[in-house]
Amino acid sequence: MAAMSGGVDSAVAAARVRDAGHEVTGVHLALSRNRQALRDGARGCCTIEDSHDARRAADMLGIPFYIWDMSDRFHEDVIDDFVAEYRAGRTPNPCLRCNEKIKFAAVLDKARALGFDAVATGHYARLLDGPDGPELHRAADPAKDQSYVLGVLDAEQLAHSMFPLGGDTKTAVRAEAAERGLYVAKKPDSHDVCFIPDGDTKAYLAKTLGTTAGPIVDSAGRTVGEHDGAWGFTIGQRRGLRIGDPAGDGRPRYVLDISPVTNTVTVGTAEELDVTGLSGIKLRWCGPEFTGRITCHAQLRAHGEAVPATAERTGPDAVEVVLHEPVRGLAPGQAAVLYDGSRVIGSATVARTSR
Repeated sequence: MAAMSGGVDSAVAAARVRDAGHEVTGVHLALSRNRQALRDGARGCCTIEDSHDARRAADMLGIPFYIWDMSDRFHEDVIDDFVAEYRAGRTPNPCLRCNEKIKFAAVLDKARALGFDAVATGHYARLLDGPDGPELHRAADPAKDQSYVLGVLDAEQLAHSMFPLGGDTKTAVRAEAAERGLYVAKKPDSHDVCFIPDGDTKAYLAKTLGTTAGPIVDSAGRTVGEHDGAWGFTIGQRRGLRIGDPAGDGRPRYVLDISPVTNTVTVGTAEELDVTGLSGIKLRWCGPEFTGRITCHAQLRAHGEAVPATAERTGPDAVEVVLHEPVRGLAPGQAAVLYDGSRVIGSATVARTSR
């Protein structure tokens, strides 16, 4: 089964598995409850336009094509989770959650139940044979590597996944699409949160959660401003604080902490954002689990640099990670993905940070 989003990457991935001799069926996931909405350039996805583009690509490839309605599951597992995390003062990654709950859980389970052997997607990552089974590795093109958002997949899911684009650059994939005559060869990539096509997360949360005024305080506890909802801020944020009382030294201030219980936002200096350790929960393993302590690299954002780290298992679903270099602005709710070289070991959800 080739998951076809309507973009260039999934179309070329489907073409490659077909050319490799597999019997391929294209499936587009209808994730939006408002499928009549249209894309705005590179913003948004899962629209009626995307489903038409996916069907057109499947027709050109000569493969069967279906649309699977996953909108209720997507709303429950991704959108509701996104809102709940912000309400709790955490910063979620909805793309990672979608991979975990939708594309490689609900979809893969359904595909296998229908008799498919594997699901192929247009993600930029590599699957290599290892001594303990398939290993998830970074893509050959660092600029397009998506192994971070796949760090929630377990070994069983990886054994039934295919990532045909992991060894190529985006430029090469677009050129191949053009050579194949695929209409989506020049279609812009989608970005931002797909279910917030205008990119205004704060307005979306205000509409969903409402507004409640609360204080903005500095790290000494002194009130320096007011906000209309603590959920509207993320750790590390600088813009939009509306602090009328400038810092004594004239330096900019950043969000250091968010307390949903007291509806308080704490601000401070850039240096106070430095994180040197984290506690992780909700562990997911892309291969064998490690026990004890290991030296590795930790990537803490989808497009962030991996930093040297030491990780120690402290329980069945808990890990402590010491960062050998400080990372600025890490927030609870984000994912910590651990690497051994280019291989993904697994991931954890950040529960707490230490400075």
